[in-house]
Amino acid sequence: MKKSTGDVLTIDDLAIYLKIPKSTLYKLAREGKIPSHKIGRRWRFHKRSIERWLERAGEANSGAGGNR
Repeated sequence: MKKSTGDVLTIDDLAIYLKIPKSTLYKLAREGKIPSHKIGRRWRFHKRSIERWLERAGEANSGAGGNR
């Protein structure tokens, strides 16, 4: 079976992908505001879940009354 390393992201991977600080990701994960899983002491993120989360956030912001 072929291993795909791009499906699950670490906090470091996701910080680079989203271009935001790790401290912000830790806060979002602890508060349940970003799709995540804690395995032991480590946070993990499914890339597809993050992409859907970003799409939903974009849709919510696009209806915010033209604040862009």
